[in-house]
Amino acid sequence: MYQAMIAKDILALDKVLDNSFVLVHMTGMRQSKAAFLKAVENGTLNYASVEHDSMDVNLHGDKAMLIGKSQVHAAVFGGGWYTWRLEQDLTLIKKNGQWLITLSEASTY
Repeated sequence: MYQAMIAKDILALDKVLDNSFVLVHMTGMRQSKAAFLKAVENGTLNYASVEHDSMDVNLHGDKAMLIGKSQVHAAVFGGGWYTWRLEQDLTLIKKNGQWLITLSEASTY
């Protein structure tokens, strides 16, 4: 997901995000899949690099929870470049043999 965000690869993001996808920013703002893809594409959300500190995955049949902690260099919503210590709590579902992200809740750590 992060590599596609850095590359502004909207097609790749579209493939890994379920149509029901919602991103909950650390401010509490919620973005639908369409709004998130548009923000990445138009530069409202800019990502330059990511370094993963940890990823924990819990599988429950066709559902999974992934908690990832990463250092993300980004400039968002017109602000300057900053390296954020972001935790992404992801909810995934398996559809037709493919894992799709339905929810991403961001916070700092």
